[in-house]
Amino acid sequence: MNDDTNDGTNQSRGPAGDAIAGDNKPVLLVVSGLSGSGKSVALKTFEDLEFYCVDNLPAELLASFVRSVTEGDSAPRKLAVGIDVRNRHGDLASLPQWLSEVGAMGLDPKLVFFDTRDEVLLKRYADTRRRHPLSHLGLALADAIALERQVLKPLRALADVIIDTSDLNVHQLRRRVTTDLNLGLDSSLSLLFESFAYRRGVPSDADFVFDARVLPNPHWDPRLRPLSGRDREVAEYLAAQNDVRDYVAQVTGFLDHWLPRMRSDTRSYVTVAIGCTGGRHRSVYLTETLAEHARAQGWPDVATYHRELD
Repeated sequence: MNDDTNDGTNQSRGPAGDAIAGDNKPVLLVVSGLSGSGKSVALKTFEDLEFYCVDNLPAELLASFVRSVTEGDSAPRKLAVGIDVRNRHGDLASLPQWLSEVGAMGLDPKLVFFDTRDEVLLKRYADTRRRHPLSHLGLALADAIALERQVLKPLRALADVIIDTSDLNVHQLRRRVTTDLNLGLDSSLSLLFESFAYRRGVPSDADFVFDARVLPNPHWDPRLRPLSGRDREVAEYLAAQNDVRDYVAQVTGFLDHWLPRMRSDTRSYVTVAIGCTGGRHRSVYLTETLAEHARAQGWPDVATYHRELD
């Protein structure tokens, strides 16, 4: 691992909470870092905390975007924008100038950089089978990670807060984001609803696992096959099935009974995993449905993760 690799510490320019909390100016968080380091989870966390979020914004449009969304009396006061190696590399070099332009508009821009050790990134890509954003260059995965690290080195040096996610699961990352940035996420039990494909194995960190393979499968409908459980057509198909309605009622009843009993000083999170054959239709729909139900029951920190889609 080269000498510009994260040294395993979590760094900030001054206390992280102070760096983000600042005064009462509108806040802009620019989220950057290595692909696979948890940037998407962080942006979803910010969205749950009522930030106005945009991912993969062209860096040259940063000032224009801020100007557009902050006009008017009801404009959001908390913005989060993902800018990373998917941008043109020349644009990334000009990011300090564009951050200065945003500061001149009365916002308080902060750059949050997510880093992860190379061996952890390699394992994450092997587990998810996702393509690296630089794979189109014909590079091996290790070489693509090394190039990305080099390209993002100036952003890491500029960052107000650096968070190493190498040893964090999804729950811990959400907690670290909110505590390191002083965002005040409720300290009660955190719930993660995760969909997965049985053919790729059960998530190792699951506390409860529910098998949805007994339910009608949208995969066999040519119209629904290319869609996912996030799409309205698939959701309507499954919601109309009596077996699916019974399944949801029984699982929510179980969780409503047992999750409140799992609150304790020593347990801060619970993962509920729902699996089907491909992890694309039934499990995704059920994950979203159960998470929506949990939020309706008053759980303040509920997240979803679709392993085969995200």
